[in-house]
Amino acid sequence: MASKVIHAIYNDDDILLHAVKQVRDEHYHIEEIYTPFPVHGLEKAMGLADTRIAITAFLYGIVGFTVAIVMMNFIMIQDWPQDIGGKPSFSYIENMPAFVPIMFELTVFFAAHLMVITFYMRSKLWPFKKAENPDVRTTDDHFLMAVDAGKHDVKTVSDFLTSTGAIEISLIENDEDH
Repeated sequence: MASKVIHAIYNDDDILLHAVKQVRDEHYHIEEIYTPFPVHGLEKAMGLADTRIAITAFLYGIVGFTVAIVMMNFIMIQDWPQDIGGKPSFSYIENMPAFVPIMFELTVFFAAHLMVITFYMRSKLWPFKKAENPDVRTTDDHFLMAVDAGKHDVKTVSDFLTSTGAIEISLIENDEDH
């Protein structure tokens, strides 16, 4: 079965943002938008749900904090206790103020690194992955909106996108084997 996608190219981010609102008002499905830089408010205009990366960052921070506590307790108290600067080495609680920088650093380290890994996995950005950019101009100064035209008249959708400020319209037909 072939799917039809219309690529509308815009040359201004404000025009694109306004066009996205108009396309959503007409109930056309936007497949993807390619931009050379982040456009503030675009995710809200597209109706995308808020990201949950902050929740994962908090959970990863807790993992880092737990690893720091377990690691410091094992290394500095149980495995090889040392008298450093007259501090007692028989109790973790008594040494905890000296361990605060380590707890902080490992919390940040785990949260940051695991968030990056989660982002890459969620976005399917694997090493050596071929770029999926449909038009090379979207890396420089143009914006591309891919609109699904499967159930609609292509001419009507194309005329509508032109009226929203698109400077170029092209129809892409993908053959999908199921």
